[in-house]
Amino acid sequence: MTSPMIRFSDVTKRYGPLTVLDHLDLDVAANEKVAIIGPSGSGKSTLLRVLMMLEGINDGMIEVDGAPLTHMPRNGGLVPASESYKRQGRRKIGMVFQNFNLFPHMSALQNVVEAPVKALGLSKAEATERASELLDMVGLSDKFKHYPSQLSGGQQQRVAIARALAMRPQVMLFDEVTSALDPELCGEVLNVIRRLGDEHNLTMLMVTHQMGFAREFADRVCFFSEGKIVEQGTPEQIFGAPQNERTQAFLRAVMEAV
Repeated sequence: MTSPMIRFSDVTKRYGPLTVLDHLDLDVAANEKVAIIGPSGSGKSTLLRVLMMLEGINDGMIEVDGAPLTHMPRNGGLVPASESYKRQGRRKIGMVFQNFNLFPHMSALQNVVEAPVKALGLSKAEATERASELLDMVGLSDKFKHYPSQLSGGQQQRVAIARALAMRPQVMLFDEVTSALDPELCGEVLNVIRRLGDEHNLTMLMVTHQMGFAREFADRVCFFSEGKIVEQGTPEQIFGAPQNERTQAFLRAVMEAV
């Protein structure tokens, strides 16, 4: 049996007395697209942040591509990962945030070139060629020299997606990537993500409030509440016939708000 691309085993994350991820178990297959939905404060974004190792965990273990991410082998056992080990593991993962996080003093092209040169050791020429191809792919071939302040929110988010892809990750994480955008700009970003899913062999986890997109895009939908996956299944199962009362109540509230 093929091992999953991502495995959360009994993962717990606490902030003081508050448990944000509660003994979480989750396997994600290679190339699977998983949408993560649920109310605010349910642990959805924390799931992505601990997978990206922006936050530590208190208990359990995370593995990516069959290798431990939060721990490393030593003397026949496992110990908490060192910073250098974490940096190596993080190269497998790209993350796109809701607030773009672009360098304001760099052009679109420079934003995408920077990390492959610094982190992967690519030559400036090779990184520039890769960045040009990626910006073209996200529909920004005419914006190479523009700075973030000269771009719309949707364009900035597409630069951020190109920047994450420049590291050639196996896993892509999207954390509410359209929540800071006007409705008319959401479509252009979602179209880019749709293309990524269609054309690239990427495992993708997306935290989103865009229920229509989750229903259309995802192979599986996980409903989070209080740090746990309360219900999961195909989009048809979760949106068409949810079994759990909390899932039903959440989807009713979301649909009424539209």
